[in-house]
Amino acid sequence: MAKIKLTKNEQKRQKDQLKQFERYLPTLQLKKQQLQMVIRQIEAEVETLHEKQQALVRNLQSWVAVYHENILFEEEKRLNNLIVVDKVVRGEGNIAGVTIPIFEELIFQDIEWDLKAYPLWVDRGIESLRDVARFDAMVATLERQIELLGIELRTTSQRVNLFEKVKIPETKENLRRIAIYLGDQQTAAVVTGKIAKKKLLRGGVA
Repeated sequence: MAKIKLTKNEQKRQKDQLKQFERYLPTLQLKKQQLQMVIRQIEAEVETLHEKQQALVRNLQSWVAVYHENILFEEEKRLNNLIVVDKVVRGEGNIAGVTIPIFEELIFQDIEWDLKAYPLWVDRGIESLRDVARFDAMVATLERQIELLGIELRTTSQRVNLFEKVKIPETKENLRRIAIYLGDQQTAAVVTGKIAKKKLLRGGVA
């Protein structure tokens, strides 16, 4: 514990500091709760997207066998070459003072292909695989949100612990020590005053 001055000025400073800590702590606790709640919501959203993505893949099982045709294509004509991401468009949001990315759109390169060179299922396959890619981009964005909010949650939790377990107890202990010291000083002054008064009275009698 740091050494403090046992004075009335220091007592006032410590009291003001305690008020500040006790006023700030509820704000930190509220922020911590908000971050925890939002992170849980985003985690649930990620789980929902994974389920939708898996459902999409299951729905493709009826014609998934045609993908075996893909390996028969020449390298430059394979299906994966027709699905190329141009860019991921993300905006910005703010949660509890934390700037986070917001998924807006996944833009693909506009690739033309010869309809005669591919079977009829290619259009449906490409659109479905684009949807799968969108889910991946959305999940990646949400996971980045969780990462950023997690960092802020750890920082906020550390501050809550600092105030709850260190700063507030330490300040209260400082005030207790100062109060005891000042009380002892006051008692000593009263005793000294009484002794001096008695001496004066005795001197007057004499």
